[in-house]
Amino acid sequence: MPVGEALLGRLIDVTGAPGDQGAPFPTDVPRRPIHRNPPPLSSKGDTTRIFATGIKVIDLLTPLAQGGKAAMFGGAGVGKTVLVMELIHAMVERYQGISVFAGVGERCREGHEMLTDMRGSGVLPRTVLVYGQMNEPPGARWRVPLTALTVAEYFRDERHQNVLLLMDNVFRFVQAGAEVSGLLGRLPSRVGYQPTLATEVAGLQERIVSVGEVSVTAIEAVYVPADDFTDPAVTAIAAHVDSMVVLSRSMAAEGMYPAIDPIASSSVLLDPLVVGDEHAQIAIEVRRAVEHYRELQDVISLLGVEELGADDRRIVGRARRLQRFLTQPFTVTEAFTGVPGRSVPIADTLAGCKAILAGECDAWQESSLYMIGALDEARERESKLSKDAPAQTPTPAPAAVSATP
Repeated sequence: MPVGEALLGRLIDVTGAPGDQGAPFPTDVPRRPIHRNPPPLSSKGDTTRIFATGIKVIDLLTPLAQGGKAAMFGGAGVGKTVLVMELIHAMVERYQGISVFAGVGERCREGHEMLTDMRGSGVLPRTVLVYGQMNEPPGARWRVPLTALTVAEYFRDERHQNVLLLMDNVFRFVQAGAEVSGLLGRLPSRVGYQPTLATEVAGLQERIVSVGEVSVTAIEAVYVPADDFTDPAVTAIAAHVDSMVVLSRSMAAEGMYPAIDPIASSSVLLDPLVVGDEHAQIAIEVRRAVEHYRELQDVISLLGVEELGADDRRIVGRARRLQRFLTQPFTVTEAFTGVPGRSVPIADTLAGCKAILAGECDAWQESSLYMIGALDEARERESKLSKDAPAQTPTPAPAAVSATP
């Protein structure tokens, strides 16, 4: 299939043929096979460099590795695709690298929307879109991630450029493999998946590595069927990733976007030797506060916050403020919400969480911390609210009524 600079800004199918009604590729364009062996272990580079995204909850609790693999796990409608789109913006604006997007089993509407949005935002000239639509044969959908990975490997190996590889949705890659397996007459394994599930997932994931100083960083959206995280496809994919970003349906229902579960999400990079002692300690304290709040939610729903002890009320208040501080407006949703997107440095995220944990925001309204960037923005909101609030005069206590015999 064709690879190289001629593909930048274009949409192609599994064979490398243009799918955007553009001009055909030159005859002298480089070509590579989509089935290749992973690089030898001796050539693999370091994967302990942090890939800063500007998204507070990810950078704080599930830091991504440059040259590593991260997966966004979640059911339908919790924000996986929006999160992937925002990370494309982060890569283009922060790192000036190449982005390769693999749409596995995508609807034609989704592909058209992404192509139009990228043209409007100016990120398309440094992006390659590879699509295998839902109506295509399972063999085509099964090989779309391999086509996208081949394009990414060319820019890594030949042009020595860092590449962000995004795949939406890896679960459909597994589904297509199950369809192919059924057509070949193979005996299905657990839950009807193909018997070669682990081999096929490993064959894709093991090619996503850093080589020397250049890297392919993979961010994968993974649909979780019926929100069942014990599904064989989900567990097979999770075994290969460095960072697990779990999206919660309950948080999405509360409007806490991005709806990332701070307890269920994890990263191998959240280690004091990698992120530093302060970062690791703040992340532990944030998780501890949120987990304590969740343990008390049943009591709160039955009896109310007033029935808690003073220490528990203080922890609950800080946990709720932390949850709202970790929400964030995205650039890709600005056209729908009217709220400009925010990109927050890791230092500002740590400073904000540290201040909330220390009690500096205990008297603030929770709404001041919702959908903001750094804590300074909440401080401005709070000062404005205090100025706009009308002066309240104390209501005199009613006179005591004496009881008559």
